[in-house]
Amino acid sequence: MKTLLACVGTGNMGGALMKAAAAAVGGARIGVTDVDPAKAAAFAAEIGAVVYGSNAEAARGGRFLVLAVKPQVLGQVLDGLAPILAELAAAGERPVLVSIVAGASIASMRARLAAAVPGSSFDTQPIIRLMPNTPALVAKGVIALSAGSEVGPEDVAELERALSAAGIVDRLDEKLMDAVTALSGSGPAFAYIFIEALADAGVRAGLPRDKALRYAARTVLGAAAMVEETGQHPGVLKDAVCSPAGTTIAGVAALEERGFRAAAMAAVDAAFRRAKELG
Repeated sequence: MKTLLACVGTGNMGGALMKAAAAAVGGARIGVTDVDPAKAAAFAAEIGAVVYGSNAEAARGGRFLVLAVKPQVLGQVLDGLAPILAELAAAGERPVLVSIVAGASIASMRARLAAAVPGSSFDTQPIIRLMPNTPALVAKGVIALSAGSEVGPEDVAELERALSAAGIVDRLDEKLMDAVTALSGSGPAFAYIFIEALADAGVRAGLPRDKALRYAARTVLGAAAMVEETGQHPGVLKDAVCSPAGTTIAGVAALEERGFRAAAMAAVDAAFRRAKELG
């Protein structure tokens, strides 16, 4: 019996998604493989998943084949999978490739597969791109999803259901994937720097380190929840905190004087440009 998801790679991101999927559909419907077999076995035991002995075995065993590998090894992985996928296609089977690799377009993956098996076409190979972020580890992730035209709507819906426990799954056009990579993919790192800076400032003002860090993290969490749950623009919510001649507007002025907004926008722009380079 095939598993629903067969995941190549059990690192932080692939592991987070498979844990969420196991919670949604059951560990027995998840299969994993890894360049480190012991790591794959330990992870599978943790979530009750099946262990595959190789990428080829995973390709044959899963309905969705999730590629959770580093960008620099994706080409090698696709080269190894191409003959298996060609063989499966000839037998009337086509597992849906699901890539979480930043910068790798559907077109580039098809081209790499085709180059690995001269004379074979992968134009109808179903491929879905995902761009998750690390808060998926705590079920608070953003998972952008872009499906190739040959992927059926029922397959997209089933994958969404399987990943829903990791956070929100949102469909969008593939041309926007690099922007998603820059904003929500890289964004947690920018937020962590802000939280750390808030905590450091709290310590400088006299708070114990543990309390400063807890208050800083909770403040950012609460502010994000206010934006999501009230539907109000962040500028409106900011204005509501700023009393005339008060402490908050003094702090806002300090941020503006030091180019806080420009720095945040520049960080996302730099990540966006790098994502495009990876493609």
